[in-house]
Amino acid sequence: MRLAALNKSEPPEFESVGARGDMTYSQKWLDWRDKKERLEGKLKGMQAIQGRFDRTGRGGLPEAYLLGFAPDGEGNGRVILANGNPDTADHTAIYIPGTTTDLSTIGEDDGDTPSDLKRSERLWRESGRLAPGQKVSTITWLDYDAPDNVLTDAPSDTYAERGAPRLHQYLEGNRTAHTYATGDTGHTTVLGHSYGSTLIGDTAKAFVRDQTPFPADDVLVAGSPGMQAKHAADLGIDPQHMWAMEGGGLDNVVTEGGRAMGLGGGGLIPTDPGFGGKIMKSDAESHGSFWDTEAGAASLSLKNQARVITGRYGDVILENHVILEDKAH
Repeated sequence: MRLAALNKSEPPEFESVGARGDMTYSQKWLDWRDKKERLEGKLKGMQAIQGRFDRTGRGGLPEAYLLGFAPDGEGNGRVILANGNPDTADHTAIYIPGTTTDLSTIGEDDGDTPSDLKRSERLWRESGRLAPGQKVSTITWLDYDAPDNVLTDAPSDTYAERGAPRLHQYLEGNRTAHTYATGDTGHTTVLGHSYGSTLIGDTAKAFVRDQTPFPADDVLVAGSPGMQAKHAADLGIDPQHMWAMEGGGLDNVVTEGGRAMGLGGGGLIPTDPGFGGKIMKSDAESHGSFWDTEAGAASLSLKNQARVITGRYGDVILENHVILEDKAH
């Protein structure tokens, strides 16, 4: 309704300026265009969410649960969407996207690179394949205002600082809800892509300050520019359950840029041996390729993530390990 009303009130696009009557875009029209694009983007995100509900049952995809949604308010819209019921799942993965993600892009594929919603679906499929007979839930968690620009916004920790209380509250609520529903905590993995890993770092520091344990069993980061800490242990995260992977191409720009801009601690980022976590083998060719598939088969990067999500730690292929053919699957 707001978009329809706005479309009926388009002001003149140009106005004359100066003695010669030179034409330029009017500020009123530019403001109108910006409002129109924002509304169209939010509607596109809402359509993507509806599209996920419409895909339920296709290829065994489970029911979707809309756990949080806000088209307006602070930032560029919020959404928390689960594949499968996290309250009763044996294995839950909470995927946190990074820079430039907002409601308008949450369901938008970029060429061969899957959208954030599709990444979560692929994690569910591969994790379900590795855990037959067990319940799996994967959650796309975009309940923070992610940086809008890689160069001007992403080098700042401000967005992670502001988002940390929301993630802190969600992680506590997720564990409490699971315990209430099943009597146990289940197995939870928090997975951060790019700046999403920086948010995890700031959130973990809050648990350390509160002297309470981080409410997840594993932390996994992909393409991390830094977690605002020098060591995994500084975040209260068991190094044996801290996992990191990096890719090629532009992923190197993101990770090294984060190191240079200080998003790590003492120049260390999670894929550095000195950080103290486990460095996973990855075949991702770029910053968004960690969830690629080929002819329906999962990439090594996607398989490794699913192995952590389902607690199959012994099957995770780490850097400098010989890759053997996966004959079991």
